[in-house]
Amino acid sequence: MNRYRIIFTLLGLALAAVAIGAVALAPSGKESTPPAILEGYSPPDGASVLRQIGIEIDLPVNYSIDLVVDGVAIPSSEINATEETGKFTWRPGATTIIPEWTPGIHTVWVRWDRISGLPDPGEWIWSFRVQ
Repeated sequence: MNRYRIIFTLLGLALAAVAIGAVALAPSGKESTPPAILEGYSPPDGASVLRQIGIEIDLPVNYSIDLVVDGVAIPSSEINATEETGKFTWRPGATTIIPEWTPGIHTVWVRWDRISGLPDPGEWIWSFRVQ
């Protein structure tokens, strides 16, 4: 009877070690570098910024985006798009769905696709801290 307790205890400890190792060594699901198609974005991932900051996304010409900030989908009517350069900007304000930045961490999710021609979808998620 004592032998079975020892064996089951050791098996339980081994299972716990495997589970802890799997969680600790699992990939975070977030890429460490943005996709090459994303020519630039601001504020940078992990940056600490002032409340006046706006979001900027730079893609090649002929792309459209969907933007989600802190889980809130930003209407396309609020996103300023410069089609000639592929730059998209958004800033919270009195007339936008999010009136202002609150202090703390904010997460941005941008999804894009080519407007015409062959599809070229992609996405990038990053976060920054507002002081």
